[in-house]
Amino acid sequence: MNIDFIGAFFVGLMGAGHCIGMCGGISAVISMNSVKTDYPRWMFILLYNIGRIVSYSIFGFIIGGLFVSIASTSQSYSALVYLRIFAGLLMCLLALYIANWWKGLVYIEVIGKKLWQYISPLTKPLLPLKTPFHAIPFGFLWGWLPCGLVYSTLSWAAVSGGALNGALIMLAFGLGTLPAMFLVGIGAHTFHTLINHKLTKSISATLLLSYGIHTVYIALQQLI
Repeated sequence: MNIDFIGAFFVGLMGAGHCIGMCGGISAVISMNSVKTDYPRWMFILLYNIGRIVSYSIFGFIIGGLFVSIASTSQSYSALVYLRIFAGLLMCLLALYIANWWKGLVYIEVIGKKLWQYISPLTKPLLPLKTPFHAIPFGFLWGWLPCGLVYSTLSWAAVSGGALNGALIMLAFGLGTLPAMFLVGIGAHTFHTLINHKLTKSISATLLLSYGIHTVYIALQQLI
């Protein structure tokens, strides 16, 4: 298995605290805006997250295909190497953000806020959710919420070498975010406390920082 897929999964897993902060509250929205049915709450939460992960995979497919096309057109291998360095640096910024050591990544999230202004209103006609399956398109649209964690991982998709690889990297990332989002969504307060603990965040950030530095180092070696 490609190490980038494994890395993307762990980025999602270790960045879970950020995911909860950005999207965790939507679980309450789903519960309050779901028509009373015989369907259990967990089905709404699960299918919402499936829709969200599908949107990430589509992002990766588009970005991965776009950047490999640009590199092929320019016939420059070094362009992808420089992009990989950029991806590694974004990973380092993400680590600082998760640990609350520096919040510079917030400025990157501004990029998607204007687009979100047009997408956000599309979620309203879907409420209240009549069945769990209505949560899939709802989650798909919420996947476009501006998020530095997603943008950082998309930089990996950009240098993955193709549309399919880009989609798989974002799929792996989305699956990494799933345990935290699902457990918190169904009300696992103990898990919520654990994932947001200062020590947990520091350990996750240190691992991400190490991976980011390693990514930059490998890319620089390819330029020599």
